[in-house]
Amino acid sequence: MKKIIIALLFTSSLFAQIKFDEYFENKTLRFDFFHTGNRFNETISFDRLIEEGEWSGNPKNLIDPFNYGYYLLKVFSVKDNKLIYSKGFSTLYQEWQTTEESKNVTKSFSGSVLIPYPKEKIKLEIDRRDKKNIFQKIFEMEINPQNYFIVKEKIAPYKSFKVHYSGESSKKLDLVFIPEGYSKDEMKKFEDDCKRFTTYLFEYSPFKENKDKINVWGVEAPSTESGTDIPGQNIWKQTLLNSNFYTFDSERYLMTNDFHQVRNVAANVPYDQIYILVNTEKYGGGAIYNFYSMTSAYDKRANQIFIHELGHGLAGLGDEYGYDNTYQDMYPPDVEPWEPNLTTLVNFETKWKHLVKKDTPVPTPNDEKYKNEIGVFEGGGYVAKGVYRPTSNSIMNSFTSNEFNEVCKEVLLKFIKYYSE
Repeated sequence: MKKIIIALLFTSSLFAQIKFDEYFENKTLRFDFFHTGNRFNETISFDRLIEEGEWSGNPKNLIDPFNYGYYLLKVFSVKDNKLIYSKGFSTLYQEWQTTEESKNVTKSFSGSVLIPYPKEKIKLEIDRRDKKNIFQKIFEMEINPQNYFIVKEKIAPYKSFKVHYSGESSKKLDLVFIPEGYSKDEMKKFEDDCKRFTTYLFEYSPFKENKDKINVWGVEAPSTESGTDIPGQNIWKQTLLNSNFYTFDSERYLMTNDFHQVRNVAANVPYDQIYILVNTEKYGGGAIYNFYSMTSAYDKRANQIFIHELGHGLAGLGDEYGYDNTYQDMYPPDVEPWEPNLTTLVNFETKWKHLVKKDTPVPTPNDEKYKNEIGVFEGGGYVAKGVYRPTSNSIMNSFTSNEFNEVCKEVLLKFIKYYSE
């Protein structure tokens, strides 16, 4: 035990010694790639490098402390082989691999990661969790920041505007709204929607208590037609981000596989999180951790869909419900989920055990006595048995609740501070 503690202290001291100005310039390097494969394999292939605007991340927090996401981006300095940046993330490709289609079809999905612009050569590495949730390297590439093939022009220049501005981006959590299915004549409508959804944001804890730590931006990026694709109803629209309902044949799952285009539009402002507002009344949305979030702008529950999906995208919160058989073997019973609000009880000590009262049974009966208690309630992660959630109900479980539970609030607050302090 003593050796482990010493090792952890040593590792932490190494991270603390990383100085942004020593390794990075105040701008962004974007690495675009493709995932290709099926249920049983994955290949990552390089597409292009793009120089973008100022680095919006916190220069004091360069090493990811959370250990969330199915993938982990690592950046090493070539000259001293030192880990100088890391960030966890998830992808639409990984979700697709858990569907029935992936057993028989090979597909490609676009992927992209951002890093602070390096001053000297780096090694970029992408790791992925194996079946035991242990990260294994699946890709690496050396990058010379002086390479003249790095794209310099802004690929999709659009006007931007501030919705809520608290200060310098390097000291704030920056959220950017980008439009999907808003025509050129509907840009004022989109701007009004950005204001409306920002109002929604600050109605919920812990965001409303931390308005001074958050910036919100909007980008005026029109589509040719209004709306979005609804394949199950044979409705097809020419939109900028190529979004659609029926993702993975789940009607309400509203997403896009054109992540490179999403990045192109978002690049007009400094951002940490991307949120896509879709000009439709149909109920739906989706979000993936450190990828993007998306919601229907005009469903009657738009405020709840919005904040629920932001929980996924910003903090990696898992769904605290089970609803269909879209996903298969997503949460093996002998592995602790990485999501902070789900557990299989394999390693519950790393989750919210510190918030459970000593006299609360684990697992916790889903009855009236514990209705308002933090416990360990069975049902979550899309399955009814073997995966547990922190409370009987919350906005990550159903819209009969209109707030995050204390476990999720604690995690969200950590992310707000990660970007702003």
